[in-house]
This record gives sequence, structure tokens and C-alpha cells, in this order.
Amino acid sequence: MTQPDPTEVLAGAPALPSDPDRPDPAHEPPPEVDEATVVAVGKVTAALEVADHARGMLYAFHRLIGRADNELQDALDQLEDAGHGELADAVRGELVGRNVLEGRWSFQVVEDFDDGYWTTFRESERVVRERLVGGRRHVYESTMKERNRTHGRRGHEATPGEATSGK
Repeated sequence: MTQPDPTEVLAGAPALPSDPDRPDPAHEPPPEVDEATVVAVGKVTAALEVADHARGMLYAFHRLIGRADNELQDALDQLEDAGHGELADAVRGELVGRNVLEGRWSFQVVEDFDDGYWTTFRESERVVRERLVGGRRHVYESTMKERNRTHGRRGHEATPGEATSGK
């Protein structure tokens, strides 16, 4: 007994050799999924991408605060060398090593965000995709790509493999 072609199982239709312009079946919606569901799942994923962007900014904040603390220490050392040790010590005591939020350095803020909100958001988005589109990622974007691209034109290939094969 022969095994079914995985592209047939995933997409509900075979990827025909005569149709190399077909999108990756892993990004096509399952046949039983309606367009409204694809759009809604896409919006959940888009919301997660915004949270991912915010997470990146939070990491940038973490890095910048660390850099500011190090640069401040250097500046205060120079203030001290310039004969302003009392002022340098006062600022050093107030700011160097200070919590950015009550009881937290920036690394703790990042960890709290990652372990709480961000992890919960990622898991919730995954559950939505699993239940509604078989776990497939970027189904909405794939359908939008198919709708918007110019079939057969270089630079508008359906998949990376099609682009690199020169088709």
C-alpha cells in the first residue's frame, strides 16, 4: 500500500508538478476553514507580533538602562577626578545600581514580562492556531500573498524553492 503524498494530506489537494506556482501547503488554510476564521486567526497572530515588537523594545530598554548605568559610573569617576568627589559620591549613591521599578532592575522587568504576559500570549495564540487552522502559521498572510502577487512573474514566486530553481 502506498503512502499518501503529504502535500495532499496537508492542503487537501495535490501539488501538481505542472503547477509549480502553488503556495506551500503548510501555509494554506485547511479545506474546511472559512475565510472569516482565517482572518480572525490572522488578527490574533498579528496582535502577538505587536507584543513581540513590544518585547523587543523592552529588551532595548533593558540594554539601554544598563548602558546608561555604566556610562554614568564613568562620568562620575571623571567628575571625581576633576575635583568634584563630593558631588560624584552623592549622585553615585542616588543613581548607580538603583532599581528602575520598585524592587527591580531592568533584567527582572524583562523576566517578569517574559514569564507572565508574553508566555501566556504566545501559548494562547498557539492554541487558537491549533484549534482553528491545524497549527499552521501565517495562513492569512499566505492567502493575502496569493491574492496580491502576479503569478508567473519573477520576484512574485509562490515559494523560495520556486525562486531559486529559476522557474
